[in-house]
Amino acid sequence: MEVLEAITSRRSVFKFKPDPVPHDVIEKILEFGIFAPNHKLTEPWRFTVVGEGTKGILAERYREIQIEKAADHVDAENKARIGEAGFQKLMSKPTIIAVSCIQDGDEQQRREDYAAACCAMMNVQLVAWEMGVGMQWSTGKITMEENTYRMLNIDQEHEYLIGFFYTGYPAEIGKPKRNPLHEVLRWTP
Repeated sequence: MEVLEAITSRRSVFKFKPDPVPHDVIEKILEFGIFAPNHKLTEPWRFTVVGEGTKGILAERYREIQIEKAADHVDAENKARIGEAGFQKLMSKPTIIAVSCIQDGDEQQRREDYAAACCAMMNVQLVAWEMGVGMQWSTGKITMEENTYRMLNIDQEHEYLIGFFYTGYPAEIGKPKRNPLHEVLRWTP
């Protein structure tokens, strides 16, 4: 696949086939993340592949988060359904990869390192797409909780959890939804 084709055809994947992505394929995909540009070669990105046991614990917490988000007027039975849907959503992701970024130095370095880690994430998504693997970059309450950091062995004082890559072989691929360039482009004199 050509780079231009990968950029324009890549989509976030929300539904995956149940087949796990082999470890060697995951490693090959992540290997390309380390070639992202980064100021002063700080290489701030970190990747944590979540094991099945940890995924189950995260899914249980995601169930609780979904129930907590339900409106007060929702009865217990429907809250339980909402929670179960949240649990199943997380468990349906064949592989979860947590992506984090070292947060050392002053504010400017932390901003540059965050941007570099996001560039690494784009590299990873494009390479995955070329290899027939889909990803969804997900954030939210679960990625910000102290217990999540602890489970993933991420030192919250020195590392920022950017989000999860839900990863697997696509069961569905969505259609592109982008505004035309002229709506977001500015030229100055």
